[in-house]
Amino acid sequence: MLEETKVHTLNPDNWIDAYADYLFNYTITRVNDAEKAKDLVQETFFAGLKSMKNFEGKASERTWLISILKRKIIDHYRKINSNKGKAEVRMNFYQDGEREGDWIEERIPQEWSGGADADIESDELAETLKSCIDKLPEKYRMVFEMKTIQGFETEDICNELDITASNLWVIIHRARTQLRKCMEDNWFKK
Repeated sequence: MLEETKVHTLNPDNWIDAYADYLFNYTITRVNDAEKAKDLVQETFFAGLKSMKNFEGKASERTWLISILKRKIIDHYRKINSNKGKAEVRMNFYQDGEREGDWIEERIPQEWSGGADADIESDELAETLKSCIDKLPEKYRMVFEMKTIQGFETEDICNELDITASNLWVIIHRARTQLRKCMEDNWFKK
């Protein structure tokens, strides 16, 4: 029996009502700046309109828009991390009196090295994190390590472990939740 593949269509008239909140919430967790998140969502809708002819209907409208948004977020960070982008990114340094003003990111004072104490603390943190990762259920640990530590692509992990992409992201979320709890119990409460 052949499985029918659903062909999805685009309806840009409904994008704002149907997806704006979802895309904004997705973005704000990645850029941590509400205005930038709004701009990226707007750029996503605009790029979607411009590239509608490339939509093949294999993915849902939301999935397609998310893939565009992911590229916009990556571009945002590339710009920040490029030399040109660094010169454009200004950071508030002082907010009081005559010292008020911005600093260009490249000229922000660097943190002083914490020396041996910082190295010891860093080693202890790494040990605690590794211990917490080792405590994850085997499948959670495998997926988390493959995606987060080893940097495998989602599709490769799904093929290797015979899981769906949505299942992968549920596992990643659950693994992160368990890791956060473990780290809170074993590191932050020291």
